[in-house]
Amino acid sequence: MRRLLFAVTTDLNYDQRMQRICTSLAEHGYRVRLVGREWPTSQPLTPQPYEQHRLRCWFTKGKLFYLEYNLRLILYLLGQRGFAAYGAADLDAALPVWLRARLGGLPFVYDAHELFTEVPEVVARPAVQRVWRWVERFIVPRATLAYTVGPALARLFEQRYGRSFGTVRNISRLQNESTAAAGGEGYILYQGALNAGRGLEALLEAMPQVPARLVICGEGDLSAGLRQRAGELGLLQSGQVEFRGFVLPQELRRVTQGARVGISVLDNLGLSYYYSLANKFFDYLHAGVPQLISPFPEYLALNEQYEVAEVVPELTPAALAAALNRLLRDEPARYDVLARNCRQARQALNWQREEQELLRLYAALWPATSFPVSA
Repeated sequence: MRRLLFAVTTDLNYDQRMQRICTSLAEHGYRVRLVGREWPTSQPLTPQPYEQHRLRCWFTKGKLFYLEYNLRLILYLLGQRGFAAYGAADLDAALPVWLRARLGGLPFVYDAHELFTEVPEVVARPAVQRVWRWVERFIVPRATLAYTVGPALARLFEQRYGRSFGTVRNISRLQNESTAAAGGEGYILYQGALNAGRGLEALLEAMPQVPARLVICGEGDLSAGLRQRAGELGLLQSGQVEFRGFVLPQELRRVTQGARVGISVLDNLGLSYYYSLANKFFDYLHAGVPQLISPFPEYLALNEQYEVAEVVPELTPAALAAALNRLLRDEPARYDVLARNCRQARQALNWQREEQELLRLYAALWPATSFPVSA
C-alpha cells in the first residue's frame, strides 16, 4: 500500500479540498496521513478514512507563525518513515515538505490551492511578496507532480515556469439527497473566509435594500469589523444578518441546501482572486442554489456553459442589491431557470468525475514495476 503524507497550515476539520483528496486516495489503495495546524479554537478532529495529525503552535499569525510552523513541521517530518511521497498544499508548508522528500529521494507533490504570491494579504506588503515569490521560484520547478484548482491558474503556472501543471478542481461530491432548490428558508448565504476582497463590506451596506436574511459562515481577518458594521447598520438587532462562525462541512451542506441565493463574488485585488475557482461555487451549484459571481475567467467560462449564476459587474452596494433583488423578487422565472440548471450541471460537475484526474496524476508518479519507500 503506497503511503502518502500531506501537510497544510489549515485546521483539518474545515479544509474540504484536502478532505476530498485524501478520502479519494484512501479509498483507492493509498494510505494517507494529513498534517495540519491546531488552532486555539480547534474542535476535536472529525473521523476520516485517513490518518490525521495536528501541530500545536504558540503563534497564531504573521511571520512568527510561519517560522514556527515550518520549524515544527520539518522536525516532525524528519521523524517519519515509510512514505512513498510527500505533498504540500500551498507555499506556506512547501519548504519543509520538499526538504523531507529530497532527503529521502522521494517524489515531492505541490498542490497550489491558490496563487499564494498574489493573494491580497501578500500583494499589500511588497517585502513579504518578494520572499514568497522566491519560495515559489524555488518550489515549483522542483515538484515531481504539480497541480492546482483550475485550468486558468494551471496555464499561468505553465507559462511562468515552463512545466506541466495538472488541474484538480474543488468540486463537491454528488450526494443522493434532495435539495432546497425551490428556496429553502429563503436566506442569502456567504460561506468562506471573512477576508479582504470578498465583497463583504459592500454586501452589508446592500442588505437594508434587500428583503431577505443574510447568513455568514466563516471567520477571518475582517470578522470583528464586519460584526461591528452590521451592528451599526442595525442588521444584527433586526436579525437580518447572522454570523455563524466556523461551520463543519457536514453541517455547512445542510445550511447551503436551505439557502435561496449564494454569494461567490471577489474584488480584483490580485491574480490569485482573478484566476480563482472556489469550492463554494460548486457547493452552491450542488445544492441547487443560484449565486452571484464576479466576471472573472473561471466563473464566466462555467457560467457560459451551464448558466447557474448572475454576474455582478462591480462590487458596490447598489450593484449587489440590484442583483439580489432580481433573483429574490423581480425575476422569479430567471431564478427558476438558474436553479434548474444547477441541478442539471451537477450531473457533469461532481467530485466522482473529478477524482479520476486526481487518481491518474498519482498513478503516474511511479512506474508499474517499481515502488519507492523511504528508509
